[in-house]
Amino acid sequence: MTRVAITQPDVTLMLDWEGVIRDASFSDSIPAEAAEAWVGRPWTETVGDIASGQVRRMMEDARDRGVSAFLQVTQRFPSGLELPIEYTTVRLGGQAGLIAVGKNLQAVAELQSRLLAAQQAREQDYWKLREIETRSRLLFDASSEAVLVLAASTLRIVEANPAAIRGLGLAPGWDFSQEVAPRDRAAFREMLSRAREHGRSPGALLHLGTDAAPWLLRASLMAREPGPVFLIQLTAATPEPLDAAPPAAPLRTEELIEALPDAFAVVDEDGAIRRANRAFLDLAQAGTEASILGERLGRWLAQPGMDAAVLLGTLREHGEARLFATTLTGNLGTETEVEISATAAGAGRARVVGLLIRDISRRILPDDEAGALRAALGTAIREMGRVPLPTLVRNTAAVVERACIEQALRGAGGNRTAAADALGLSRQSLYAKLDRYGFQEHRDLEDSGGGA
Repeated sequence: MTRVAITQPDVTLMLDWEGVIRDASFSDSIPAEAAEAWVGRPWTETVGDIASGQVRRMMEDARDRGVSAFLQVTQRFPSGLELPIEYTTVRLGGQAGLIAVGKNLQAVAELQSRLLAAQQAREQDYWKLREIETRSRLLFDASSEAVLVLAASTLRIVEANPAAIRGLGLAPGWDFSQEVAPRDRAAFREMLSRAREHGRSPGALLHLGTDAAPWLLRASLMAREPGPVFLIQLTAATPEPLDAAPPAAPLRTEELIEALPDAFAVVDEDGAIRRANRAFLDLAQAGTEASILGERLGRWLAQPGMDAAVLLGTLREHGEARLFATTLTGNLGTETEVEISATAAGAGRARVVGLLIRDISRRILPDDEAGALRAALGTAIREMGRVPLPTLVRNTAAVVERACIEQALRGAGGNRTAAADALGLSRQSLYAKLDRYGFQEHRDLEDSGGGA
């Protein structure tokens, strides 16, 4: 035999055709309420003013269609208790009246209230977390101690504070393990292994950079999305023996490089900038050294990627480059004609390149004809790579031809016949070239009867 579980509605109202309550019953979830107090009263008087309109709508729908939709109203009970009740109204047969059944939504309302409170608490926790992150970022940037954040999987630099950028010349994206001296890499791996096991590791003295400067490193493992990271704290270490003599005044190499009137920069094997002086920042129209560290040198050269590739290729093959002519374009669009001399040191990923970049845009050209010709040819050759080779050849030939005509006219004292003979041209051909190159003064001399 199949048993059917029948549950009683929380509120059951028997209504006449006009909506007056004829009988009422409550379930055990609404105890201590006198249902008889409602008998003979319109249903609309037992709810609030706003809910009375919903009650009328449910009764009208039940009269017209037989059943109404579910609507939530605030029900006022005889004891003064107010509960959220979800009602539906059904028409009985003929004109027998209506029946309204309701479900107590107090538990649902409490859950909604708790959910809202939980959402508000979560939002407050979120803003507290944002405040903590902001404070941590301010401390990270303001710390006088060099601090790096490394991805635990690749050991590449994720973040570097200003002290680390100034002291080590490092920038986000670089492989920090390559900065550790080969003799210390086993100790570095051991330090990271202890940090993975215990969350942090004691300090270790390691040598970093191309100059193998000693630094005291401490590592901590931190959880972070999308993967864990190492927090590396670095302190410069310069241990000296107790009986060492007082050191002599150090050579202020950094100050000399910074004060150079010519631009100076150090780049790695891939052309990424690792050091730049103030003169280079002026040419590149950059505000601070930190803003260009890690950027490719080719970003500022005349033909991005091409000139830098040629220069770096020459350095890989010969170890040095002299008077490499190009155009350097600043961040604000200013173009400057420069000459670059460079040398490379080191090998493999530790290879670095020093560049001396000289502004030649204000260089005074020589007054002699050979100097003028060299300057004109230099201007034409700098178009290499920007224009097709046949056009470049024609432009170069035109420069040489114009210079030869000027020299021939100057040597013949303006006599076009003598100049044409010296050039192996007819007078008509010489006149055509004079017109082509704009030698108007010689045409004016001819028109006035001067010359032969």
